[in-house]
Amino acid sequence: MAARCRKTNRATRSEARQSLYVEAPLVTTAMASEEVGLTDEQWVLVSPLLPPQRGGTGRPPNDHREVLGGILWVARTGSSWREMPEEYGKWESAYRRYELWVKQGLWQRILRALGEESLPGPAKKPN
Repeated sequence: MAARCRKTNRATRSEARQSLYVEAPLVTTAMASEEVGLTDEQWVLVSPLLPPQRGGTGRPPNDHREVLGGILWVARTGSSWREMPEEYGKWESAYRRYELWVKQGLWQRILRALGEESLPGPAKKPN
C-alpha cells in the first residue's frame, strides 16, 4: 500500500513540475530592418558624436553604424539582446558598447540627435 502511495505522489509531483515549465507562445513585434536601422540622414547626424573607430592591430573593429543599428533595433522592438538579428553583429558586442555609451553619457546625446528622447534604452541584465 505504501509503495503505491509513493508512486502516485511522485507521479503527481512530476506532472505539477512539468506544468510550471509550459510557456506561452512568444509574441514579438514584426518590424522590417529598414524600419529599425539607421537611415543615411540619421547616420550623418549621429556619426560626429561617436568616438573614432579603432583600427590597425588585432581583431577588426565592429562598425559603429552596424552596432548602433542593433542597439536601436533592441530599443525600438523591446526585444532581448539575444534576439538581435545577426546582421547587426554579435549581441554581446552591441550590449558592451551600449553599456559604455550609457556610462559616458553618449547614449542620451545619440537619442537627442535622432529626436528620440522618449525612446527607452534597451533592457539591461540585472546585476
